Amino acid sequence: MSEDDSAEREDDWFEQGLRESEGADDWNDDVETAGESDETDDWEDWGEKSESAADEWDDWDDDSEAEVTDSAGERGDPTSDRERGSSWADSVEKGDSEPQEAEVANWTQEVNQGGDGDSLEEEFAVGGEGSGSFGEFGGDDTGNGAASSTQGSDSLFDEGFGDAFGDAGDDSDFVDDDFESDIPRLDLGIEGLDEMIQGGVPRKHLLVVIGSAGTGKTTFGLQFLHHGLQNGENSVFITLEQSHEAIMATANEWGWDFEHYEQEGRLAVVDLDPVEMANSLDNIQAELPELIKDFGADRLVLDSVSLLEMMYDNQAKRRTEVFDFTRALKKAGVTTFLTSEASESNPYASRHGIIEYLTDAVFVLQYVRGETQETRLAVEIQKIRNANHSREQKPYEMTDEGISVYQQANIF
Repeated sequence: MSEDDSAEREDDWFEQGLRESEGADDWNDDVETAGESDETDDWEDWGEKSESAADEWDDWDDDSEAEVTDSAGERGDPTSDRERGSSWADSVEKGDSEPQEAEVANWTQEVNQGGDGDSLEEEFAVGGEGSGSFGEFGGDDTGNGAASSTQGSDSLFDEGFGDAFGDAGDDSDFVDDDFESDIPRLDLGIEGLDEMIQGGVPRKHLLVVIGSAGTGKTTFGLQFLHHGLQNGENSVFITLEQSHEAIMATANEWGWDFEHYEQEGRLAVVDLDPVEMANSLDNIQAELPELIKDFGADRLVLDSVSLLEMMYDNQAKRRTEVFDFTRALKKAGVTTFLTSEASESNPYASRHGIIEYLTDAVFVLQYVRGETQETRLAVEIQKIRNANHSREQKPYEMTDEGISVYQQANIF
């Protein structure tokens, strides 16, 4: 091919490419023009539809306001409610409580009068005869309903907890003349302590006194029996620590003629070896209730249950044996008084922490040592089932007549 032919072909190719390029530019211009036209039309159509929707919303809002205005006599005027809300808010800012109450009362009255029949009283049947959604909720025969409940709540807290619960826990002197109970009761025979128990201890209860050495546990038990003997009751004293002779001598020191009561057959003092008792506890548990009934005992003292507990190394075995023994005493139907050593770490608990949970009443004897005064003895009643009692800690002393509790004194 010649050079002239090649040059012509290159010129033709260039012109053709130029024409195609111009055609592409025209095509792009047409597309852009069409796009701009379509987008503009679409945007204008969307705007017209939005304006139409806004007009419809305004019409709906006007209709709603008209409906509310028409029903203002039945459901309350919202405009008035907003005005009351503003007025109430202003009164709050100014600190005026009476306008608030008046506004709220008027608003509540109008709402209740203008409701469609489903008021709170009808919904919950407060004070009414209807069942409502939750039946008779609160209410009384007077129809006061929630109002009477509110008044009751106010009076409860106005009177104070002590008045509301009948002065429960009050440590003032009990008036036994007005005390009535279907449960037979008895006095312990401890001056001052009996006055701390309203009506006395229920008969056939299982009692325990807990204390460290020298607090008077044995004397407490002997005095308990002596009071019963003076009142014609039969008594039994079981000791695991001392001999028969030692117990009789201790009683004589207090001026209590136990030998006379023993000769009359109204008192039995039994000394048992704790090892022998532990080994034959099953037989004792089986025979003791019947022996007590045959003797006609009204009061029984065991001094002390701690020695019986010490006979068992296993804690579970110890608790089982002590439980069975106390159950046998309860079965005998006698008022039983147990003595127990106090724990070395806690003067309010027994040595093994068992007996206080198996008995009906717990008395704690302890030393109160102060830096500026001499050591004193104090008694506290931890619990007595079916009896109202003082919970204050009171001082006591060993007098010529036994233990005497100073009920009017306090421990400082």
